[in-house]
Amino acid sequence: MTSGQGQPTRGRRPIALTIAGSDSGGGAGIQADLKTFHQFGVFGTSVIVAVTAQNTRGVAGVHEIPGEMVTSQMEALAGDLPPDAVKTGMLATPELVDLVATGIKHFGFRRLVVDPVMVATSGDRLLSPDAERLVAQRLVPLATLVTPNLEEARLLLHEAIDGIDDMERAGHKLMQLGAEAVLVKGGHMSGDDSELVDVLVTGDTVRHFRHPRIPTASTHGTGCTLSAAVAAGLAHGRDLVTAVVDAVDFVHRAIAGAPAIGHGHGPISHFVAAPTHANS
Repeated sequence: MTSGQGQPTRGRRPIALTIAGSDSGGGAGIQADLKTFHQFGVFGTSVIVAVTAQNTRGVAGVHEIPGEMVTSQMEALAGDLPPDAVKTGMLATPELVDLVATGIKHFGFRRLVVDPVMVATSGDRLLSPDAERLVAQRLVPLATLVTPNLEEARLLLHEAIDGIDDMERAGHKLMQLGAEAVLVKGGHMSGDDSELVDVLVTGDTVRHFRHPRIPTASTHGTGCTLSAAVAAGLAHGRDLVTAVVDAVDFVHRAIAGAPAIGHGHGPISHFVAAPTHANS
C-alpha cells in the first residue's frame, strides 16, 4: 500500500509531506521541515501555502499562494508521491486553513501532525483569530498529534495555561476536540530557568519530557523541526511515543548545537544526527 493508509510500503524509502510556509531565512517552515526529513531518512515533499520574507530578526512580509495552486500541489503529490505521514505548519489565512483541511480529507492523507503555528519566535503574529478558530475546528480533529506551545494552546482553548497541571488539562481538552494525542511544549514557561518540560497526552496516559534549559537565543524553527521529526518517525511506521521521544531528543541536541548565525533569534542546527535507529 503506497497511500498514507495502513503501514508504509516495505522496500521503498518512506515519504513525508510538509504543508506550510516558506522561510527565506532557512531556519523554520518548509526549509526546516525538509532538512529534518532528510536527517531522519525520509523523502520530503512539500505543499507551499505562503512565502515569507523573514530572517532571524523577524517577519517582514507574507505572500499567500492562491488556493487553487495549493490544491494542485496536494493533488500532484497524492497521485504520484502519496505521503506516509503529513505535517502542517503556518497556514496564514482562514481560507488556506479550510482548504488544507478539505484537501487532507479528500486525498486521504493519514498520520497527520498539526503544528498550529500562530506566533513566530520573534513574537510576530502569523495567524488571524479567524484562522486560529478554524485550526481548532477543522485541523485538530484530523490530527494524530497536535504540538502547540503554551501560547498556541492558550489561543486554541482561550484560557490561561501557567503550569504543568494546566498543560495536562490543555492536552485533554484538545483531545476532546478530536485529536488522537497532544504534545504541549513548555519552552515558553515562565518560572524555572533550569528545566524545560513538554507534556504528552495520549489516551489515558500522560508523559513528561524533561530537559535542562539551554541558555540561548537560537531557537528559531524549534516547533517546525519537532513536528517534522515526529512526522518522519510516523512515516517510518513507528509508534507515536517512540516518534515523539526521538523528536524531542533531536530538537534538544539541535538547540545545543545551534550555529550562532544571524542577529536575532538564530536557527537551531539541522546538522545533528537523528537517533541511531530513526533514519532506517
